[in-house]
Amino acid sequence: MGSPILAQFFDGLRFDPSSGRAVYLQFADALLLLIKNGKLRSGQKLPGSRDVAALLRLNRITVSKAYEELQMQGWLESYVGRGTFVSSHIPEPAPHVLRHGGTAAVQKKAGFSVTPKPYAEISLVSAELHLDDGFPDPALAPIKELYRAYRNQLTRSGLYHKFGSYSHPGGSYFYRDALSHYLNETRGLKTTAKNVLSVRGTLMGVNLVCNALIEEGDVIVSGVPGWNRAELNFAHAGAKHITIPVDENGLVVDELKKICKKRKVRMVYVTPHHHYPTTVALRLDRRLELLRLANEYGFIIFEDDYDFDFHYKHRPLLPLASADENGMVIYCGSFSKSFSPAFRMGYLVAAENVIEHLAKVRILLDRQGDHILDNAMAGLLNDGTLQRYLRKALPVYEKRRNLFCDLLHRELGDAVSFTIPEGGMTVWTEFDPSIDLEKLAQRALGKGLFLSDGKAHQYRNYHANAVRLGFASSSNEELTKSVAILKGLI
Repeated sequence: MGSPILAQFFDGLRFDPSSGRAVYLQFADALLLLIKNGKLRSGQKLPGSRDVAALLRLNRITVSKAYEELQMQGWLESYVGRGTFVSSHIPEPAPHVLRHGGTAAVQKKAGFSVTPKPYAEISLVSAELHLDDGFPDPALAPIKELYRAYRNQLTRSGLYHKFGSYSHPGGSYFYRDALSHYLNETRGLKTTAKNVLSVRGTLMGVNLVCNALIEEGDVIVSGVPGWNRAELNFAHAGAKHITIPVDENGLVVDELKKICKKRKVRMVYVTPHHHYPTTVALRLDRRLELLRLANEYGFIIFEDDYDFDFHYKHRPLLPLASADENGMVIYCGSFSKSFSPAFRMGYLVAAENVIEHLAKVRILLDRQGDHILDNAMAGLLNDGTLQRYLRKALPVYEKRRNLFCDLLHRELGDAVSFTIPEGGMTVWTEFDPSIDLEKLAQRALGKGLFLSDGKAHQYRNYHANAVRLGFASSSNEELTKSVAILKGLI
């Protein structure tokens, strides 16, 4: 080997034939690292394969294959009669200090700037017991029926149109048509498939509408307390977010009227059926006034109807969208409460031109949804599986609500106050001001019980010492244990 310096570089290389990676690739990786680190420079001639093989005790073919590998990647250049060289097109590397013995370090911080924006914190439920944000019990969901419907989609004919090509970004026609009939029958809507867009849950629906219909500086109005994740989407879109109060009868629409007289409102976000997080229903006169104001001032009503199917006192109140005669409402729903949050199946319902516009914008984010899952869900809608499941689950959840509220009243009556919810899967529970919810949540987690610390429901001018305590995903025994833990801690 002509150069003693090159010999020094190569002599320090070691290879492990038992590593599962071919030795020639290990040698190629080592050469590449020498080039990237600047030890082998642009235009530098490499020793011949025979010399390298002798020095490293490798087969000459192994060395030749490594050289060929790097030639194909553009790192090396070979000339007949002259030899092999480091590519002349590689720029000189900036000097830097090698770490970890010359191997690449795990990258924890990017070399480019990242501008921080407000994003939601993720809380994962890992405890055995949980008073969550209002999740369903997957043990009650028709998982087997969904599995069979999904499997049928994989085995039936039309494979090219299912798997070999892209489909409509708004969702498969089969699903949108089935969903249209279902929503017309259960919610009093007046739709066709052209009024429906498939999305992967409510949050995607909010994000898509903000991307497609909200410009920087637009005014969005919502109630306080509200849903933090929707509000963060408003901020991310650059909107001016104005909050108005929510009382025992829902959004205080008179406050919205005052804003409309002074400013141009682009959208009002509302959860009228069971307001998030307090679970109160928007009173009928306020519903009608909200629709009237939308018609008068021309703002969008984004109606988030996240748990329509679960109402215990009487039949659910029909959505605002059912009384919308002028196309002012974008209606959003999800099957996450029917099955589980793991299944990302939701929908937007609006005027045809709005759905067409949203579908075009959706392509920028997600070319299309999971049409196989959508079609499987359509099968459950068409054969009545979902409807039968809801009839079965509703009395179970009602009994759990009654037990849970009785436990809260009996065991924690001096420490908490609440109104028994008419529907939904949670109880909005206010704790005595002397109780530190953050510390309570931390101590409960140490006992194997998850509950929110209430931070997500705090605002500059709203400081209720309250959290949502979900009952639907727990059995009667688990609810009893959970309340016993809270009693012991309080």
